[in-house]
Amino acid sequence: AVSYALVNTVAVLIIACPCAMGLATPTSIMVGTGKAAEMGVLFRKGEALQTLQEAQVIALDKTGTLTKGKPELTDLRVPGGFDEAEVLRLVASLEQKSEHPIARAVVKEARARGLELLEPQDFEALPGFGVSGQVGIYRVDVGADRYMAQLGVDVSPFAAEAQRLADEGKTPLYAAVGGKLAAVVAVSDPVKEGTPEAIAALHRQGFKVAMITGDNRRTARSIARQLGIDEVLAEVLPEGKADAVKQLQGKGYRVAFVGDGINDAPALAQADVGLAIGTGTDVAIETADVILMSGDLRGVPNAIALSRATLRNIKLNLFWAFAYNVVLIPVAAGVLYPLNGWLLSPVLA
Repeated sequence: AVSYALVNTVAVLIIACPCAMGLATPTSIMVGTGKAAEMGVLFRKGEALQTLQEAQVIALDKTGTLTKGKPELTDLRVPGGFDEAEVLRLVASLEQKSEHPIARAVVKEARARGLELLEPQDFEALPGFGVSGQVGIYRVDVGADRYMAQLGVDVSPFAAEAQRLADEGKTPLYAAVGGKLAAVVAVSDPVKEGTPEAIAALHRQGFKVAMITGDNRRTARSIARQLGIDEVLAEVLPEGKADAVKQLQGKGYRVAFVGDGINDAPALAQADVGLAIGTGTDVAIETADVILMSGDLRGVPNAIALSRATLRNIKLNLFWAFAYNVVLIPVAAGVLYPLNGWLLSPVLA
């Protein structure tokens, strides 16, 4: 009896060894994150594998995420009484001090035309509105229509032109020289090559796609129509992106936010899971749970597919670990012995 009991005890201990339970999750996560790394997707936190596949809305920043982040000056219109080259020179002189991609596009165009730029004085940047400063003898202000309204500058002479530019997916800005409307400027930021494919893949995966941008509503809706984006949150100030994510969460959605800039960091932290473009700023990368090394948005549906596959694998691992124990522990304990004399050898266990 003692020898039988000893053999059965050893068999039960071997079958019931909790290794399968303990390895079911970490093994899957290790393989999932390793496979993701091969595809240029870095999961900074293991739990991001779970939260990512639970998301319902993928919210995307526009500049640098949906687009290349390298705008080009496409249009410049000045009213009667102003010289186009001189207005561009003044605007570009002011924009030299700004780090915004739109500012770089204006400066690039002015230099391409061979215009000599001046050093601005009293430069001030108002995030989400525009920039101002003294260029030579002129006070120059450049920004969105809301900034011109704040300054009391009437932009109605260019209202139809601005609407047309916005409908073409361009971002219209206004310039005021000496407190008078001097120009409407339009810049276009080309969409990244993989963006339409990535959004189509997200739709196939069952996600709702939202875009968060500081652009005016017409421009934002035009881009959204081109790309098939479901929801647009436009005219969002840089510090308002986290609130925009909260707004989506307030509708009951679990939100994954994708961004690349310094002002995206609060939104990345607010989202249920944050994905940073690896070609973006260090602050955004440090805040995010997932990093897309290539900057290609197609990494988002890839990351989600890997997240789902990993969770599915964890569940399968746990199921088989439980099933194996439930079926074989009674056999190891000798449940079949009274029926047919079978005992489970520790070697087979």
